[in-house]
Amino acid sequence: MAKITVKQVKSIIGRPEYQRKVVMALGLGRIGKTREMNDSESVRGMVAKVSHLVEIVEK
Repeated sequence: MAKITVKQVKSIIGRPEYQRKVVMALGLGRIGKTREMNDSESVRGMVAKVSHLVEIVEK
């Protein structure tokens, strides 16, 4: 399965609770933190919810 790298680029301070939970579920939480995950529909959906806080680097 293909992999994608998700990187947090903005803070979750002052964001709604559901956005904080999505970022934490992605395994992020700090600016600059990255995580490599399988490229699936569920991961893509979570990234779409917080696309203004994270970046995707496709491999």
